[in-house]
Amino acid sequence: MQRRARRRASDLGVSLAEYVRRLLARDLGDPTRKVDVSILFDLGNSGGSNIARDKDEMIADAIAAKLERGRRSAK
Repeated sequence: MQRRARRRASDLGVSLAEYVRRLLARDLGDPTRKVDVSILFDLGNSGGSNIARDKDEMIADAIAAKLERGRRSAK
């Protein structure tokens, strides 16, 4: 049984100890943390930008700036 467990752990790419920890956690019902997803919202101030509305202009500005930097470094 130990050889089979070591082989299975190897197949999973983990140590035998980690394999046993995972089995125990699954069997004992490892309590998972409940995370409040609202913490992802309102993290900062966009400064009034609206990426959904202005993305095409922002991309064009970024490309133009990169091309300009390329021209300056080629001189």
